[in-house]
Parts: sequence; C-alpha cells; structure tokens
Amino acid sequence: MRTGADYKESLRDGRDVWVLGEGAVADVTTHPATAGMVDEYVAWYDRHFDADWQDTLLTDPDDNGERHPWALTPPKTSEDLKRLGKQISAVHFVTGGNMTHTPGYGAFISLGLMNVMKRLEQSSEDIEKAEEYRDYISKSGRFLTYAGGGPLIGTRLRPDESERVALRLVNETPDGIVVSGKIQMHTSTPFAEDLLISTRNDMPPGSGRHLWFIVPVNAPGLRVVSRRMAPRHNNSFLSPLSSRFDELDSMVWMDDVFIPRSRVFTGEAPERNRRQSLVCWMLWHHCYGWLAKAELSLGIALALAEMMGLKANPQTVDQLSEMTVNVQTTRTCLTAAELDPERTVSGYILPNQLHVAAAGVNILSVRQRMGELLRALPGSSLINAPADTDFADPKMAVELEDSFGGGGYTAMQRAALLQLAWDQVSSGLDGREAAFEMHASGGLDAWRSQVASWFDRYNELANGVHQFVRPDIPAMDLSSLQEVAGPPRRIPQVNTETVNSQAAN
Repeated sequence: MRTGADYKESLRDGRDVWVLGEGAVADVTTHPATAGMVDEYVAWYDRHFDADWQDTLLTDPDDNGERHPWALTPPKTSEDLKRLGKQISAVHFVTGGNMTHTPGYGAFISLGLMNVMKRLEQSSEDIEKAEEYRDYISKSGRFLTYAGGGPLIGTRLRPDESERVALRLVNETPDGIVVSGKIQMHTSTPFAEDLLISTRNDMPPGSGRHLWFIVPVNAPGLRVVSRRMAPRHNNSFLSPLSSRFDELDSMVWMDDVFIPRSRVFTGEAPERNRRQSLVCWMLWHHCYGWLAKAELSLGIALALAEMMGLKANPQTVDQLSEMTVNVQTTRTCLTAAELDPERTVSGYILPNQLHVAAAGVNILSVRQRMGELLRALPGSSLINAPADTDFADPKMAVELEDSFGGGGYTAMQRAALLQLAWDQVSSGLDGREAAFEMHASGGLDAWRSQVASWFDRYNELANGVHQFVRPDIPAMDLSSLQEVAGPPRRIPQVNTETVNSQAAN
C-alpha cells in the first residue's frame, strides 16, 4: 500500500480538469474545489499505516509475515467477505458515507471486470488482461473509477439518429484504439488515476461489439468536466461535512484519445438486472455508504435528543426508534448478504445480490423520512444556530450563551452539533447526494426491479398454499415475475423541423 503523500503526488500528472463555475484547475491538490477531497483520500491511504486501524484494514499475516489491505484483497471465503465488509463499514462510518468512491471501490470495479470476462467466456487474451489489471490494482493501490458511457443531452438530440452515440471509434490498430466523444456523469474522476468506461453503444455502429476500456485520467485529449462545487461556507464550523467532502461528479470529454490494446476489452450491452454484472460488488459498497449516512443521521439525532433535553419525550423516543429500525434493517440485510454469499464464475465470493438489493430498497425508501425526522427534532434552533466566530464579540458571546447554553452544555457545544445536523440534512451536500443517487444508481424503482428479478421463490411460495386448500389446485408457474424489466430509459424526442429551421438560419 502506498502512502497518502505518494497518492497526492500522483495527481500532479498534467490532467485536464475543469470545474463548472470555477474554470480550469491547474492542480487538484491545492484548488479550493478539490483540495479538501484530496486530503480525505490521502487519509484513506494513511489509515493503513495507523496502528489503531491495522486490525480492521489489514489481513492477518501471511506465510511471509506480511499483511495486506482488505480493500484490495478479493474475497475467497465467506469469512473474507465478512472481514472485508467490516473494513468497508468502518471506513464509511468515519466519513459519514460521504466518500463513496475509494481506491477499494476501484478494486471492486477491476474484480467485476475480470468476472464479466470469465462469465462471457471471452478470449483468453481478454481474461488475462483483466486478471493482470486486477492484480496491478491490488498491488499498487492505484485509484480506478467507473463510467457507464451514456451520452449527454446534446448528443441525444442530434438530428441524425446514427450520431446519437456517446463514443465513436476513430481508429483501431493492433496496438490499440482511438476514441472520441463525451460521456455523462460519474463520480470522483478528478481524484482518480484510471477510468473504466463500459460503452452503451456498439463500436463501430452495427457491429454489435461493446468495447470497454480503461483510460488514464491524464491521457492526452481527455478533459474532466466536473459539476459546480456543492455550496458551503468558508468557515468549516458551519460546514463540517461539506468543507471536507465533495466528490465532484463529472463528465468526460475525449478528443482522439488513444487506449492501448492491453486496456481494451470486449464487454456486453448494459442490463440493469443482470446477475453478476460488472457492478455486482460495487452495489454492496454503495449500500454500506448509504447505511453510514443513515447511521450518522441516527447518531446526530441521538446526540440532539440528549443535548436538547428531549430524550424522555415520547414523540422523540418514537422517532428515534423508527430511525433505529431503518438503520438496523439495512445492516441486517447486508449481514445476510455476507453470511449467505454467492460464488462467482471467477471463483470469488460475492455478497448475495438479492439481500444487497433488499438493503438498497430499504435505505432508499427511508432516506427522505430520516432527513425529515432529523430536521424536525431540534426545532427552530437548527436554523438559528450561531457560528464559532459570533462568540468572538464579548457582548454577543454573553447573549448567545443565554440563548443556546444550559442543561450541562455550552452554547458553542450545542451550536457545533446543530451545524453538523444542518450540513447532514439541509445543505447543498445533502441535495447533491439525493439528486446523484436518483440518477447514478437508478433510484428506488431500479432497485425494486432488481429484487423482483432476483427473487427465486415465487413458485415455491405460491405452490406452498396447496396444503391448506381443498380441492387440489394445479401447480402454478409465476417465474415470469422474474422477467421484470428495469425502469425504461427516457429517450428525448427530436423535433426535426425545429432542427432544420435552426440549421437554415
């Protein structure tokens, strides 16, 4: 495992990053839009060298007495899976689920890629390349992120239907491919080193071939275009979360970018409900991140109940119980996924995807309700809470102490917790997360369709009622319920008359 300093230095590689509203970013390690997140990734690497973290983050010593990062170690047994899950949960907990894409997440991407190559029984060359890259990630800790390769709105509205594709194969030789185009939103690209793109369109058109490829973020001709910064106050007391975490979801624009043959693979068309897909381990990681956010909301609510003198209030107790059940239901599903795992075609252990999908459905279903409960619990104090700088004025400090102090807590202590609650459920960071998950993960409908598709006991349960009814009824077949399609993608309608008129003018 490399150090955080080594990772930070690797980002000074000439990458072309543009943050909307800010402009070009010359150095992501120092720019205000990116520096805070870089420091969080530095901390991710450095925890592996912290004695207090090593029993959580590192494997037991091998035959040579060496320990390895769990995050970069593919699970081979259910016990491996549990230890890896514990590591993921612990890391997410200290970030409140706000660092969703870690280098460990990248290791899952490479593991999923290798698994798909074997499931599709691709050429030995493709399988070997995928295995080599996975080993490379595991040994180096290099940071890989992922993009689904979807087109942007301008592309989807082109008058010529044949041009409504995100990526074009400009050239192909034995040495590699040259690609141009623009792809839609994905996460953490300004902070990653490699990007795996799984194209939605066939390349070249009509070939039926889906080229997937891994490209360095600093590749010539590649520009990362990140969304605007999540609004946050310059004073970190008022933005304890958003001042630290902003993964800057991004588009990527490519202009004749070369990808060597060693990083090119033959994939498959996207299918959200496909079992053991490219993202199968990533879904597990996602759910642990969402769980950590819910646990942070519960933790803040518990602390507020104590600090606001509400822990004996029956309504507050009911609300805390509701939040606790929501959190525990998701954790129970994830525990079940690890205790009842699947074995993949590549020989590794995968958390049971049905249990993972149930965890995702639950946490997405209760997300808004938990936010409402946390916003309501402290009352109007949530809105009026002061900043630490307000206490610098002696007269103001006295009045603030009278307004917010008491009950065993100072006004400053109470204000700090209230600002944390605000940043958790009422800030731009929270709004970004809600919008992002709706689009990137497919939202609640997509996760529900996965449960419907992967649940395999329809016939068993329906036919199980036979023993309770007379006369006998014929055997039932409800297997068609597994054939549920995911939510349809919205396809913009192009008004060709308007397009032609604009072109004429």
